[in-house]
Amino acid sequence: MFLGPNSENALLSVDEMAAADNAAIKSGISGETLMERAGAAIADAITARWTSMPVAVLCGPGNNGGDGFVVARLLKQAGWDVRLALLGTSDRLKGEAKIQAARWDGVISDLSPAILDGAELVVDALFGAGLSRPLDGAAKEVIAAISSETCVAVDIPSGLHGDTGEILGSAADAMLTVTFFRKKPGHLLEPGRSKCGEVLLADIGIPASVISEINPLQASNDPGIWQHHLPIIGPEHHKYNRGYAVIGGSSDMPGAAILAAAGARRAGAGMVTLTVPKESATIFRLSQPGAVVRTVRDTGTFSDIVGDNRVGAVLIGPGHGITVATRERTLAALRLKRPTVLDADALTVFKDTPELLFSSIEGPCVLTPHEGEFRILFKSDGDKLTRARCAAEVSGAVIVLKGSDTVIAAPDGRAAINHNAFPWLATSGAGDVLAGIITGLLAQGMASFEGAMAGVWMHGAAAAAHGPGLIAEDIPNLLPEILSKLYNDQ
Repeated sequence: MFLGPNSENALLSVDEMAAADNAAIKSGISGETLMERAGAAIADAITARWTSMPVAVLCGPGNNGGDGFVVARLLKQAGWDVRLALLGTSDRLKGEAKIQAARWDGVISDLSPAILDGAELVVDALFGAGLSRPLDGAAKEVIAAISSETCVAVDIPSGLHGDTGEILGSAADAMLTVTFFRKKPGHLLEPGRSKCGEVLLADIGIPASVISEINPLQASNDPGIWQHHLPIIGPEHHKYNRGYAVIGGSSDMPGAAILAAAGARRAGAGMVTLTVPKESATIFRLSQPGAVVRTVRDTGTFSDIVGDNRVGAVLIGPGHGITVATRERTLAALRLKRPTVLDADALTVFKDTPELLFSSIEGPCVLTPHEGEFRILFKSDGDKLTRARCAAEVSGAVIVLKGSDTVIAAPDGRAAINHNAFPWLATSGAGDVLAGIITGLLAQGMASFEGAMAGVWMHGAAAAAHGPGLIAEDIPNLLPEILSKLYNDQ
């Protein structure tokens, strides 16, 4: 099982969440009870954050609307000024939503923008994560009129797809989103992530044991998943056997490999060798005095260095240039089946022959494309999670599809969505450091998927620790404190 005891990090698809609800009902918890608890969790979240004010509750025709009726009733009982509008008519409601609507003792207005007049807070209970068509009609009009500073979304802002984070025509901007049991991918994938505001996960009594029955293959990237895979350094270790990484460099852009080497070393690699052209060796030696710099004349000498049995991982790509040499050295590293990280130019150089790259991947391998590089190599369509999974399956490598919502996907279908990236990571060289961090972790023996997840999370944690003004050179020096906390929390 992917998550094991760390099931709180699971992300459930819309269908998987429905299966969790059904499993809870089969265990003896009624759907009515689940809805009452969901509405109570939302009302509690509202009263914990705001004092009494005029509130408009917007209810849809399904279970999300049923949650809204519970919220309206509980807020009214607490003394709030509540008005409620329903999309459709109450006689068409079914199941638990019909039961909860019957318990509402106030006016049920038709849904229109007029319901928002004078409201200082809006509860969006129109549509949940299962919405599969664009908003239209009155729902679209009302959603367009909501201010993000006053919106609390039930489950997910109306107009977002729970599996993909896609905006279906238009979507509400929420200040707070209250969801239940487990988050969905759409809470973390852009643009949904930016629409959700703060996401509060509420416990409504669904047993955690249902996760083992569902066995979801996607999770939010969290140390709980991979922390116990971090390298352990003992008294028997020395610089070679605690993690030996080889990183390729070039004359034209030496800074990229230098940043990568700093990332690998600060991630714990005991030894880093930079393979560089003779004419630029001095630059590398002065910039990374703790690394070994070896000059390479051709692919043969590069292969000899990588072929050393002590080498734990290889990184090719940062600043390499789109050249025949880059292509040949990438293929040489893959032939040797060393754990290999391919970034930047080592990906783009195969733009005309991606099949050659994929067919050459036989050992552990991580590809770290941004969206532009990804589109060059892979022709898959769809949302980011689906595309990353397809790419991992096609290539046989772990895919790190970078962005503010980086997705890490393994060939066997496991995937994680990162959630701790900050905008100031969008700076030159940050990707090179990330590739180096992952390489350093793989060199120490971490498996490709766990090492990639850990590297992406540590990269984001470094940005969080620094704050605005971050440049790539800052990231490596922030890693020791982050690693110390990770080890202390094990």
